[in-house]
Amino acid sequence: MANNIEVKELLDAGVHFGHLTRRWDPNMAPYIYMERNGIHIINLYKTAAKIEESSEALKKIAASGRKILFVATKKQAKEIVAEKAAKANQPYITERWPGGMLTNFVTIRKAVKKMAAIDRMKKDGTFNTLSKKERLQVDRLRAKLEKNLGSISDMTRLPGALFVVDITREHIAVKEAQKLNIPIFAMVDTNSDPRQVDYLIPANDDASKSIDKVMTYVSDAIIEGLSERKASKDAPKKDDAKAKAEAPAKTETPAKAEKAVAEAPAKAKAPEKAEKAVAEAPVVAEDAKQEEE
Repeated sequence: MANNIEVKELLDAGVHFGHLTRRWDPNMAPYIYMERNGIHIINLYKTAAKIEESSEALKKIAASGRKILFVATKKQAKEIVAEKAAKANQPYITERWPGGMLTNFVTIRKAVKKMAAIDRMKKDGTFNTLSKKERLQVDRLRAKLEKNLGSISDMTRLPGALFVVDITREHIAVKEAQKLNIPIFAMVDTNSDPRQVDYLIPANDDASKSIDKVMTYVSDAIIEGLSERKASKDAPKKDDAKAKAEAPAKTETPAKAEKAVAEAPAKAKAPEKAEKAVAEAPVVAEDAKQEEE
């Protein structure tokens, strides 16, 4: 994976640009290469290594079947994160972070079920029996729920990991994940504290090109993990199909056994003939002796 991460590509995408030196967090010092024109420059070799480490961990989580929740509510990251997360078939939050999204997940699930209930009302015709005012209210509620929770409607349990763009802005999401011991992956700029996350990617989290480049590597790793999971699931199915195909050939043995049982009485007569011959033998011998005398 590290060989596939080109430092030049990261450089062209502006991943190395940090914040103003006066806004830095001292804990980011190990990932800062130098200072230029009052701006910190991020060490892209360390960024490439961290992208590799995070990608491997995310691939394993995806291969295990757990979901990875992406969080990015800043304007320049919304569309990119939504696109990449949808491509990898993962849930995402790009609007306001709903308080208690993780710590009060049961309530959030109720809101999602309410959205599904409205959809059922529209299908079975119940919606048309409501008054015009009630229909308008229900439509507004449905639109609001879709905007805030539509992207997590398939998330039936807590995610296996959280991927955050800008942990300073998404501090509530980070705190909730910390409470529940959910692994946190994040793009961390020079103005943030890297100790808050489990897997950090030191990178410019303000430029859309930088976010797009990092998210591309991350989403590709998740897709790879999902492909491995699918392949491992398909393998037992193929073995079962092969076993079923070979089954008719093996079922011939009972038929042979039945044939053997049917022929058994005929073969059993042979010992009876032998016994009769043994019993008659002395008589024959005596007759022969009398003739000689």
